[in-house]
Amino acid sequence: MPKYVAFLRAINVGGHVVKMEQLRTIIGGLGYANVETFIASGNVIFDSTARKSDALEKKIEAALRDALGYEVATMIRTIDEVARIANHLSSATYIGFLSDVPPAAAVRKLAAFNCETDELHVDDREIYWICRTRSMESEISGAVLEKTLGLKATLRNINTVRKIAAKYAR
Repeated sequence: MPKYVAFLRAINVGGHVVKMEQLRTIIGGLGYANVETFIASGNVIFDSTARKSDALEKKIEAALRDALGYEVATMIRTIDEVARIANHLSSATYIGFLSDVPPAAAVRKLAAFNCETDELHVDDREIYWICRTRSMESEISGAVLEKTLGLKATLRNINTVRKIAAKYAR
């Protein structure tokens, strides 16, 4: 059975506090197996016979909206995709998981943010962000990425992505 990672936006940030046990219960209640959470920032690992990540995303988003009372953008990747992402650009500091592949015009707009402290690379549904300062001192944020690209996005530290890949990849 394929293993998936759901990268959730708006979990334990901005006043939205969700216990990991509650997340596991919600996701497990959808019929997925071996549901685990990885650190308290909205990373849920699970097994499913489903073959289409967009169907998984919609189902999980609907369940989270019903249970939590607010929208939770959900970006699904297979564990093999996470392993590839973890090793794609060794100098990346953060990975932005996107809801879809951004159009070329949006990628060009995003390139305007490249500067001495921030460097952004887009590959498929991910943004690789090299941040040469503290992220709080940068102009880049999840909200900026979403507005610029017109897509849902959530950011993870590369160390988190690498730890998930190391723990769960085959």
